[in-house]
Amino acid sequence: MQTVTIHTQIREIPASQWDGLRCDDNPFTRHAFLEALESSGCVGGDSGWQPLHLTLHQGDQRVAAMPLYLKYHPWGEYVFDWAWEEAWTQYGEDYYPKLVTAIPFTPSVGPRLLYNPTQISLDHSISAMTQAIRQLCEEHRLSSWHTLFMPPATRHHYQAQSLLLRQGCQYHWYNRGYHSFDDFLNTMTAKRRKTVKRERRRCIEQAITLQTLAGHEITAAHLTHFYHFYQLTYLKRGRQGYLNQDFFQQLRQTMPEQLVLVMAYHHQEAVAAALSFRDQHHLYGRYWGCLDEYDSLHFETCYYQGIDYCIDQGLQHFDAGAQGEHKIQRGFEPIATWSAHWIETAMFRQAIKHYVETEQQQMTQHIEQLRQRLPFHKSG
Repeated sequence: MQTVTIHTQIREIPASQWDGLRCDDNPFTRHAFLEALESSGCVGGDSGWQPLHLTLHQGDQRVAAMPLYLKYHPWGEYVFDWAWEEAWTQYGEDYYPKLVTAIPFTPSVGPRLLYNPTQISLDHSISAMTQAIRQLCEEHRLSSWHTLFMPPATRHHYQAQSLLLRQGCQYHWYNRGYHSFDDFLNTMTAKRRKTVKRERRRCIEQAITLQTLAGHEITAAHLTHFYHFYQLTYLKRGRQGYLNQDFFQQLRQTMPEQLVLVMAYHHQEAVAAALSFRDQHHLYGRYWGCLDEYDSLHFETCYYQGIDYCIDQGLQHFDAGAQGEHKIQRGFEPIATWSAHWIETAMFRQAIKHYVETEQQQMTQHIEQLRQRLPFHKSG
């Protein structure tokens, strides 16, 4: 017999059981990462992200799990649905609260369903979770359920459960067996290669030095500097960062081996930092901040140092974060991202279906056009 259990805190699930269902070492699905979000107060309380994590039991065995949140606002998702909210409002309906399967504040493609393939299939896991979530939507009059940044290979499994697919776009770098940064640069046209070299040279000309730290090399003081820069960058846009210092310091304690920090110094004074995560094959660039504006420092700290690190460590792929067409001319390729959406009300479901189908046609064409702007030799 299969049963689905709702957990209002990730700590209700033993870390060994949650992590035992993971199919890879993606840092954002780790129990430690989700626990840090909750125990630091970034998620839960009055944050607008209420945990409702699901676990699927087969008899007395926990065979699948899904991160799930009740959302009261659109912030921190990076799949924008403000137009959908406006449509609900025009008809006198409430769009919030809604359900979201995602990693809060983390627009990174990765597993959204954890399961034990020796005990249950992906199709059966998704079917059981979908049935439970639809029941939640119906019983509590929730407008919708959204699964964000799922692995592309899983999207058709959700589509088979009558969810609507939505396509987005990000820019990722791929390691094609490069032996050095110059090796990577040699795949570019002369014009773009010259531009990248000039941007990297600007840091040297401004007396900026960079240091890449990983794991236990990252101290509490390093993260204090980083957090100050991170908040300054948000304050320049008139708001606070989503995450607090306690969250980052907890990660340093609980999963240091997956942290990578690039520090930038001007005359030995820390002036900028970029915090990334890694697993066995990938680097994930997530958070950045600076004290002052320096020419090309963002490109060096957030992109070029990450590429250097991937080449040095033999990592295959660098996800440098959401948005940013400017990444294309620096060797990051446009890729399709996917989300899946269950719309509870039939009238809205049909309208959203038309919306995402039209948007997908436009997005596919847009990605193809973006690929024409890649800086590589045509034969590369």
